Amino acid sequence: MKKLVRFARGYGKNIALVILLLAVQAFCDLSLPNYTSKIVDVGIQNSGIEHITPEEIRTDSMDLLQLFMTEDEVSLINSRYEEKEGGILCLTKEGEKGIDESDNIFLAPILAVSASGDKAASLTPEMAQAARPMIEEQVQALGDSMAEQTAISWLKTEYEACGINLGAMQSHYLWSIGIRMIALSFLMLAAAISAGFLASRIGAGISRNLRRQVFGRVLSFSSSEMDKFSTASLITRCTNDIQQIQMVTILMLRMVLYAPIIGIGGVIRVASTNTSMSWVIALAVLIILGLVGVLVSVAMPRFKKMPVLIDRLNLVTREILTGIPVIRAFSRERHEEERFQEANMNLMKNQLFVNRVMAFMMPSMMLVMNGITVLIIWVGSHQIDLGSLQVGDMMAFITYTMQIVMAFLMLTMLSIMLPRAIVSADRIQEVLDTSSCIRNPENPETLSVTKGILCFEHVNFRYPNAEEDVLHDISFTACPGQTTAIIGSTGSGKSSLINLIPRLYDVTGGRITLDGTDIRDLSLHDLREQIGFVPQKAILFSGSIADNIRYGKPEAADFTVQQAAEIAQASEFINEKPEGYTSWIAQGGSNVSGGQKQRLSIARAIAKDPAVYLFDDSFSALDYKTDLTLRKELQKAAGGRTQIIVAQRISTILHADQILVLDDGRIAGMGTHEELLQSCDAYREIAESQLSAAELAASSGKEEAHE
Repeated sequence: MKKLVRFARGYGKNIALVILLLAVQAFCDLSLPNYTSKIVDVGIQNSGIEHITPEEIRTDSMDLLQLFMTEDEVSLINSRYEEKEGGILCLTKEGEKGIDESDNIFLAPILAVSASGDKAASLTPEMAQAARPMIEEQVQALGDSMAEQTAISWLKTEYEACGINLGAMQSHYLWSIGIRMIALSFLMLAAAISAGFLASRIGAGISRNLRRQVFGRVLSFSSSEMDKFSTASLITRCTNDIQQIQMVTILMLRMVLYAPIIGIGGVIRVASTNTSMSWVIALAVLIILGLVGVLVSVAMPRFKKMPVLIDRLNLVTREILTGIPVIRAFSRERHEEERFQEANMNLMKNQLFVNRVMAFMMPSMMLVMNGITVLIIWVGSHQIDLGSLQVGDMMAFITYTMQIVMAFLMLTMLSIMLPRAIVSADRIQEVLDTSSCIRNPENPETLSVTKGILCFEHVNFRYPNAEEDVLHDISFTACPGQTTAIIGSTGSGKSSLINLIPRLYDVTGGRITLDGTDIRDLSLHDLREQIGFVPQKAILFSGSIADNIRYGKPEAADFTVQQAAEIAQASEFINEKPEGYTSWIAQGGSNVSGGQKQRLSIARAIAKDPAVYLFDDSFSALDYKTDLTLRKELQKAAGGRTQIIVAQRISTILHADQILVLDDGRIAGMGTHEELLQSCDAYREIAESQLSAAELAASSGKEEAHE
């Protein structure tokens, strides 16, 4: 929960505005049942007569009522009325201000006069005052509701005698209450829409910020961190997990904040309905909490399992879609379908279980709510029969009870969704809390002049959590204008060595220097600006061919792009395309061949014009002729640069200035082709496996002639 609150930082003002709008919405929502009660009790039953205090009364009727009042009450009442023509007394504006106090004064006298009938005129003041205690006992015996109804019945007769149109009074009251309800409804609608809009904006903003933070953190990861999180898992965290947080954030702003406002307000309103059924609300809340507790305990493990199953499905899907050519070539469609079906079914079963729990929850809640409604009607009908409750008050109580129950229902519904969001938040926070082991130095050094002298000094390297080193005591120097080649059997550590130079991994022993400066003392940006890296697996991005070539140098001119393509022997197939350099490259370069992808990757490195070229087996998809032509053109264009080439073919590195032979992570030999044929058994075995005796003799002769 703390993580969800932390993600919402920066939206305090918007959240405060949402709370204000929810308070307005709750005020309107809680006011409507009260107006409904007034329409029934006052507008319909009492013909619009809201108070026992007469607005108009005949003087002789007032005299009869005052017989049952004390001297102080008579004085107070007289001060609140003024006489008009026809012997009619009218309530003054000042008297309207204290109308509640007047209601208490008039209740007992009106009941006494109503009960006495025609005999009231013959009563003396002494007799009326003597009967007052008995009348007050009758009021208590009748109950507030019945006593008020009796008093208003007498008041209707008095109004008719005064010439007041009760139908017009009732109509005016109903219209005034109806207009207020309509106004409150529109205000509630506007507040709800505004709160929903703001909540959605906050949720979308948090989602956007999280995606940006997670993606930015992933971009900073070294290969070690990328190995820790699978690509499928990172995609799920950036999409599904963040979407869960966005959805729950919106629900929290719309439901969690609204629930206590409406719940507390409902309790306050229930207290004002003059009912004695609060125990019904307590019973409903206890039943709901018990029911939700059981459902949550059953569903919680499945909610926690959901992200893992989604990760698995994404992983299988990505593997299958990426490997479709191999799957078809080996006729493994059925096997991969079964793999996908297994992952898909596991997720479906988990989702079905959760959905069944959710589907069972809503009917159960509705059953509880309807049962509570029936209970309120049953208990309330008895109170109405006894005269201690009015119909409108019972209707208002039912509405307020449903609002309170719904408030708890909102909270409990969220309690089911919140665990999944918390799991998603933990997964996102795990990415955000993971720091790259490849970091910029606090005070990076700068290279005043970049020559490109790359030196390995007793370098050792071990992958994270590995038991032993994959590189042991590697020492060599690659100089500008020279080509350093690395060859060895599969798994000998060639790619591991090349990945240390741009700091995709960091050495675990020794050091690598560029122009005498430890590369760990340089900023990652400055270091990688000096390197043109062509990975073992050619990677292209969706966009035009020109965009891919100038990827490492966005400001490169068209001439530079074309020249790089010519050097990389890519111009021929580019010019054959109708749109030339503006031709579109599909995602991952799926619409070009492997050799074309490699040539475009090499052109991308050439266009950057770096100080150091790194070719990690980047010529493997090229035919011998293209390979030879490309290396000759590259030597002309980048002859003064440092070149490090990882290769499997002897022909690719035949004329390298120095060749490193790696065997089980160690340098088994270092020298030129001719020297290694004489001194290195491992190199000689590789050469003899790839070249015929005549080719070996010819290559040795060329080497001697070269010397």
